[in-house]
Amino acid sequence: MARDTTKHRPVYKTDLRDGGRPRPKSLEAVGLLCASARELLGSESNPGTLLSDGKRSFASENVVNRDHALPNPSWNKDLRLLFDQFMRKCEAGSWKRLPSNNHSPQSFQDFQTRFVDPKLPKEQISQARLFTRSFEDGLGFEYVMFCNDAEKRVVCFFQAGPYLQGAPGFTHGGAIATMIDATTGMCAFRAGGVVMTANLNINYKRPIPLCSVVVMKSQIDKVEGRKVFVSCNVRSVDEETLYSEATSLFIKLDPNKKLA
Repeated sequence: MARDTTKHRPVYKTDLRDGGRPRPKSLEAVGLLCASARELLGSESNPGTLLSDGKRSFASENVVNRDHALPNPSWNKDLRLLFDQFMRKCEAGSWKRLPSNNHSPQSFQDFQTRFVDPKLPKEQISQARLFTRSFEDGLGFEYVMFCNDAEKRVVCFFQAGPYLQGAPGFTHGGAIATMIDATTGMCAFRAGGVVMTANLNINYKRPIPLCSVVVMKSQIDKVEGRKVFVSCNVRSVDEETLYSEATSLFIKLDPNKKLA
């Protein structure tokens, strides 16, 4: 029997400023757009994996390990253009794209062995998900990171979904802080191994429009023993607008000491 998808169809209006292309009436419609795109590409329980040749694999073993740092239908034009630009840099060998899924990377597996309290329920630990990858496509944190280990830099391209709203029409400051922490933390990790945030200072210069794309550039400023100092700025795609500036201090974890 054919499935009735009428209730999933978003309502559009035409905006001549946008070249006459259909645009959603509300943020709710944005979520419906994402749901419709997922129906085209695969079910929510099996969204598949976008392969390097542009094809999508729906093998069940790929679902858990899906790479969220690859384009999906919710990415807007700016995010896709930046992705393509840096993928060309990766081909040149100076930069590397960092894969990302909803579980901690393999390099952090020893973290759980060394630092997580063994008394915690294993079932709850097994259900843990990376916070920035816990939303459905297009609704929360959409981002991709690239690193240049020789220059000790990490760049993150971030698109804030409608579920990250703070003031109406703008991205929540806490969501911005989350992505700054994730970007600077990855920068510190690439330079010093497993680290944890000790201090994060952010100066918010301008609010970031919801669903827009920003460029987060982070770099290592200095390393003093177990201390890793990182700075970061958040700018518009054309880099003419400065949204935020931040400095972070990370501490390399001592494998011989418990966190608690």
